[in-house]
Amino acid sequence: MRINRHAAIAVLVATLVLLPQAFPLLANQGVNTHSLHVTKECSEYTGAAGSFCTITSSNVGRIPVGSTVNYDQAFGVPAGMLDSNVVLNAGDGNWAVGRCTLEAATGLGLCTFSDGVGSFAGFNARIAVSGEPAR
Repeated sequence: MRINRHAAIAVLVATLVLLPQAFPLLANQGVNTHSLHVTKECSEYTGAAGSFCTITSSNVGRIPVGSTVNYDQAFGVPAGMLDSNVVLNAGDGNWAVGRCTLEAATGLGLCTFSDGVGSFAGFNARIAVSGEPAR
């Protein structure tokens, strides 16, 4: 199975949990959830460990255009899947860690983020991913 490296993958649905201790301006409001809409471009993604995609649009200021999603594991293990630890790198010491699993045949997947540093301290997200199937 070949990877469609040039397809933009849209992250369509997400719930971001912003913990008040990580975002003092929100401290009086308790835990907050927000919708996230992000598009990423994957022409630099080769399917090898260490490949990445670049964010091309985002409705969340903490995830600016130009941020990268870096994949630690190679595509295809298990067969036809991407199942990898990821780092969302927004630059300047701001990054979050998580895991993404994507089925190549459907282009559907799930990414979860559990924490980070800098502006991503306390960051939690569950993201349903939709993109073009690999050809």
